[in-house]
Amino acid sequence: MGTVRIDGNSLVLPGGVRVRFMRTLRLPETGTHPLPPGLGEFPVRRVEDYPQTVPAQWRARGGVMLPVYLREAMWLSFGATQPAALQVGVGKVCAVSGRPWSSRLAHRPQNYVVLPRQPWLDGINSGSGTVRQFVAVPLGLGATVEGQVTGEEVWGGVQLQTFPLKEAPLAAWREKERRKRERARQTAKTMSAGAGAPPAPGAMPAAPPMAAAPGAAPRSAPAMGLGVGGSLRQEVYRDEWPAGSWGEEPAGRVFVHLVTPPQWRRITGEAPLPSPVDRAAYTNAGLPWFDYYDQDGEDLAPTDSLGRVEPVGEWLGDDHAPWQAPAPHQVKPLGDAPGKPVEDGDW
Repeated sequence: MGTVRIDGNSLVLPGGVRVRFMRTLRLPETGTHPLPPGLGEFPVRRVEDYPQTVPAQWRARGGVMLPVYLREAMWLSFGATQPAALQVGVGKVCAVSGRPWSSRLAHRPQNYVVLPRQPWLDGINSGSGTVRQFVAVPLGLGATVEGQVTGEEVWGGVQLQTFPLKEAPLAAWREKERRKRERARQTAKTMSAGAGAPPAPGAMPAAPPMAAAPGAAPRSAPAMGLGVGGSLRQEVYRDEWPAGSWGEEPAGRVFVHLVTPPQWRRITGEAPLPSPVDRAAYTNAGLPWFDYYDQDGEDLAPTDSLGRVEPVGEWLGDDHAPWQAPAPHQVKPLGDAPGKPVEDGDW
């Protein structure tokens, strides 16, 4: 397999795939909501850089780690320089199909997202045109997606795996992109000749960064996994590439361990992130929320296993934090839009 690296707080997987883990607001578990904003990135560190302080089991699995609070929400931001298929696992349960983790792509049901077609993923594919928000919970309570789907909580964390296009469809895509760029240059040249100067180029954000559409080694550590929270309006897009377009073998993979803030300090010596932002304060400040709509995209139907996953409030009790829905003017519509290698292990 190819090399996975950390660039800043981004994971860069083979094929130019980039994944960022975004802090965000945790939404109520009732109703369906617009996409919450991103409130900065979770820091990401290589497990192998802390051999004396990470648990032996983590060292065996390799990968990276990030700190997350109990019941804190996150979303995943994606980018890619060329088409790629990306599998996302939560406790080695596919977040798209609800099936067990696999080293192969499947189409019925689809067990991956297609990049750069899918700009982000805020939760598991649990409804028609909706997802249920990723929310961090400890293992051992049965509240994780892993626990509810499989009946066991063994893995926790997040798993990522990429597959490239085969040579022929990739060459065709590159030629199509070359022609698209050439047409754009010709259009700009024509406009420049007619108007005297080209207009300032616009930029449609693929995943807005801040106010987006996320001693001796211990024997064990407080392990965290992902459960689900509120329902969000978001589509998980069906693969439109012809059958047989994707490579048979993964190009790269990485295991992402979720660490409690106290454990993060003990392992890395770094201060943990501030606690999550209060939802009512964010809304009262008039900051934006987002609706993402793509008329050409076809949403994947939810699977029964993910549709039956209950929110963490059913396991941990009601959320008593105040909730104030955003005003209509705060919901913004969105259109289409080098570090050291990370050591892989046995998982």
